Amino acid sequence: MKSIAALQDLVTPWSDGLEPSDAELDAIEQEMPLILAEVDLLDALITLLDRPASEFDARRLRRARNRVLAARTSLTNQVAASMPGGAA
Repeated sequence: MKSIAALQDLVTPWSDGLEPSDAELDAIEQEMPLILAEVDLLDALITLLDRPASEFDARRLRRARNRVLAARTSLTNQVAASMPGGAA
């Protein structure tokens, strides 16, 4: 019986393509404000799972949703502005 460790290179060969490219890293960097806003929204929603919402919690949730919408709008405008020919 052969060990899977001996065949590991055959099962999952190492590839140099596992690291993200520079273009992918730039795209992540461009989307980072949206990602952080979504994390804040998720944090606000998680806090509401185990207790009733207070006025402070409702305000925090509303502000987090507004930050997500603002980040999405900003990202969409950046993408639309970078399209050639003004196509949106």
